[in-house]
Amino acid sequence: MSEERIKKMEEKLKSLSPNYIRIEDEGHLHVGHAGAKKGGHFKLIIGGQCFDDLSTIECHKLIYKTLGDLMVTEIHALSISIKKEG
Repeated sequence: MSEERIKKMEEKLKSLSPNYIRIEDEGHLHVGHAGAKKGGHFKLIIGGQCFDDLSTIECHKLIYKTLGDLMVTEIHALSISIKKEG
């Protein structure tokens, strides 16, 4: 199930043309957590020029918007690390 979720996330994030993207399933760290039943826990490391002129909050908003409905249906928690190019 988590591999499927990760593939869905990667497909949506490709629209940002990142130079680097890695998504890790951190669900094992949240076993027993009530929210874990509704969606996965993931760590996203992403980089690209699309983030260069954005603040951290703007980067996170862009990622949340790009992931769209997955933030409601497939993702319960998302840790984000941005690697800026410039």
